[in-house]
Amino acid sequence: MSTSAQHKIGSGFGATSTAEDVLRGVDLTGKLALVTGGYSGLGLETTRALAKAGARVVVPARRPDTARVALDGVDGVEVDELDLGDLDSVHAFAERFLASGRTLDIVIGNAGIMACPETRVGPGWEAQFATNHLGHFALVNRLWPAIEQGGARVVSVSSRGHQLSGIRWDDIHWRRGYDKWQAYGQAKTANVLFAVRLDALARERGVRAFALHPGGILTPLQRHLAQDEMVERGWIDENGTVLHPERFKTPQQGAATQVWAATSPQLDGLGGLYLEDCDVAEPAGESGPGQMTDGVKPWAVDPAGAARLWDLSAELTGVNAFA
Repeated sequence: MSTSAQHKIGSGFGATSTAEDVLRGVDLTGKLALVTGGYSGLGLETTRALAKAGARVVVPARRPDTARVALDGVDGVEVDELDLGDLDSVHAFAERFLASGRTLDIVIGNAGIMACPETRVGPGWEAQFATNHLGHFALVNRLWPAIEQGGARVVSVSSRGHQLSGIRWDDIHWRRGYDKWQAYGQAKTANVLFAVRLDALARERGVRAFALHPGGILTPLQRHLAQDEMVERGWIDENGTVLHPERFKTPQQGAATQVWAATSPQLDGLGGLYLEDCDVAEPAGESGPGQMTDGVKPWAVDPAGAARLWDLSAELTGVNAFA
């Protein structure tokens, strides 16, 4: 298990830093970024911040019309259709993008679903693992020619939720005993392992990868949670009022770590790391079942687990740029 490089670098930013703060003085003119889910919640703030700093941003969206409305007035943004839960859709999007002959400087895998009722997609895959991990895995591998040529940074948006579950190797698609929170945890662990393995495979070709926890933010990601469940968790009261605002980031603060991961010169020469609060995270301490703490669990940054998951994902999706 490798948490040896997981130590703060003293970035000067923190939990309250915003995407705009971390981009101050950074000029992204001429850069091309791709942000999945870049039209709501953290993704929207990420797209706005990158575009404001001069980047052109491609936003692949499951609901392109909704995305165009949300992004109206943001300069330098283009929307295309992509459903991460449908590998044919991923393939079609990647073909269209590669046909444009452009290269990518930044790829942010921001889209995701959280704690949904048991749902199956494709050949019966569990939806959170399929959408949050396998869809992004296939997308990055299919876009690899543009990513490699651009020497891109690839950013995988994970969560502290990775602490809820490692990879269930014996039942990765939750055929038995589905638990929506543990399934979410597995998918978020997969997001970190993806970055660990991609960085190991790609660094010699000039591409680096990072994973991160954006912070606790109330966004449309919570759409599958009933109000009484959020009340029970102590997030809101019966009237829907946020109980402990200091425990939650604003969307602008939540977008900061992924924007920092994608652009900061402080990360030059680094990769394969899990970040939080605009810095490299420390290894996580002990926590009880269902409890989460700061930092990253060893199972999420284990190189052997990352290699195993990569090979399994390549087998499931039928695509591997490094084969």
